[in-house]
Amino acid sequence: MSAGTYTPRPGAAPLGRMITAQTALETRMLLRNGEQLLLTVVIPTLLLVLFSAVDIVDTGAGEAVDFLAPGVLALAVMSTAFTGQAIATGFERRYGVLKRLGASPLPRWALMTAKTLAVLVTEVLQVVLLTVIAFALGWSPQGNPFAVLLLLVLGTAAFSGLGLLMAGTLRAEATLAAANLVFLLLLVGGGVIVPLDKFPEAVQSALGLLPIAALSDGLREVLQHGASMPWGDLGVLAVWAVLGLGAAARFFRWE
Repeated sequence: MSAGTYTPRPGAAPLGRMITAQTALETRMLLRNGEQLLLTVVIPTLLLVLFSAVDIVDTGAGEAVDFLAPGVLALAVMSTAFTGQAIATGFERRYGVLKRLGASPLPRWALMTAKTLAVLVTEVLQVVLLTVIAFALGWSPQGNPFAVLLLLVLGTAAFSGLGLLMAGTLRAEATLAAANLVFLLLLVGGGVIVPLDKFPEAVQSALGLLPIAALSDGLREVLQHGASMPWGDLGVLAVWAVLGLGAAARFFRWE
């Protein structure tokens, strides 16, 4: 046995390995949290099954599931990227977790990258589950898969920016209340379940500029009506993504 066999090698792990480990940890924390599972899995699934099976809301011509499935996919993105991430990050900030992680060898930008990757992993699981349920309910999607992917990515960026902005500027309790309130308001008024044309004309244009409305309408244009690329909705999401992520980077407080 040579003298240097057990020589310590202090130092940080490679950056890629640190991000991968933090992403796995963030994903496990998201999936183990009961409230997160309620927001990310149970509520979207119940809404999809209930409103597809029971004629409660007039969704226009065609099968109800063809209208509802894109909106519920948009809701799943919002529940994970915005509501769930805002609440989890807000309480991590309150308990000093972010401050301690910020002082670790893992750079702060890498920590935010890991959080974003955890959101994406969770969203993939959501989309797979909701798609399987929608197919069982008779869903017949169409359109360009690349457009769907681009909408989901931009929607995730937009909601992540807004969620991190809220978590990094408000107290944890205020973040909890505000994130859940915004979730409910956007669920009702964002075109997820109730078509925007059911609202008064005076507010339809304003509601159409909301990120949840742009995401749900864009997915609906592609998956229900076969549009190739809904540029208007993509533009709205891109603006929200730039504003949200930019404001979060500028105003996020780690303590």
